[in-house]
Amino acid sequence: MSKLGDMLVSVLVSVSLFFFAVTGVSGFTVTSSNTNVQVPENQRTDLTCTYSADFGSSPRIEWKFKDLKGSQSYVVFDGKPTNPYASRVTLYGGSNLRFSKVTRTDNGVYYCEVSGTTSQFGEVEVKLTVLVPPSPPLCRVPTSVTTGGVALLSCHDTDGSPPPQYNWYKDGVLLPAEPNKISGFQNATYLLNPVNGHLEFPAVTKTDSGQYFCEASNSAGPPQRCAAMKMEVRDLNVGGIVAGVIVALLLVILLALGIWYADKKGYLPKKKESKPKPSAVYQQTSLHGGDEEDGEFKPKSSFVV
Repeated sequence: MSKLGDMLVSVLVSVSLFFFAVTGVSGFTVTSSNTNVQVPENQRTDLTCTYSADFGSSPRIEWKFKDLKGSQSYVVFDGKPTNPYASRVTLYGGSNLRFSKVTRTDNGVYYCEVSGTTSQFGEVEVKLTVLVPPSPPLCRVPTSVTTGGVALLSCHDTDGSPPPQYNWYKDGVLLPAEPNKISGFQNATYLLNPVNGHLEFPAVTKTDSGQYFCEASNSAGPPQRCAAMKMEVRDLNVGGIVAGVIVALLLVILLALGIWYADKKGYLPKKKESKPKPSAVYQQTSLHGGDEEDGEFKPKSSFVV
């Protein structure tokens, strides 16, 4: 019976080890009573962290924070809050984190890491969302667009948390995000992104003219709107373009005629002609002196400089 008992225990241990290896289940566990905390800005909140007894009576507890941009920092290190959090964060119950006041910069994911005395390790993630109502969004609407051109309307709010969703209205009527599924909007060609607030018309038509405004909304407070702005779609002014070209050609012709007339009347400065340098002639004085006698030829020596 003893040998049979030992064999049974050995089999049970092997089965247990195989089960733990396959399922990843371990006795060292770290949990939280609430892994998705939402709290209004400037209010108090707790982030809980509990661990199994396998870690011993005094494990090492650390809290880390990763913000919405991906930057990481310590909140609690070596059992104490770090300097940026020391004035408003305390560690209670050995492993729980308490904020006396949260701000929108605290949005992100917090990691409670527990280390045992024999290198055991476990962690739990807690997401913190600080609730901030949206502000009136900043909207940009082009005032004039040519028929067939591209028009981009933008809407953005930097205060709301969680990030707001955006809706656009034309002449007081809500524009559906998927117009092809809504009766009365099947012929609409716009593209609406409720996440980034962009309303794009790949090729505007005259029927797209109207008053537009945007609305930002989230779960933290009432929605906010920007002031309505008019977008007017105009046909391409072919006649105006032709007239402009004709006027430009006339100006060029008049300028050419003016230059020709000024040159003809001598109003324009003329180029100075270069004159040849005069040649100097040297004649040697006669050795006989006096004037030459009529009819008598006397040679003279000369050279040109």
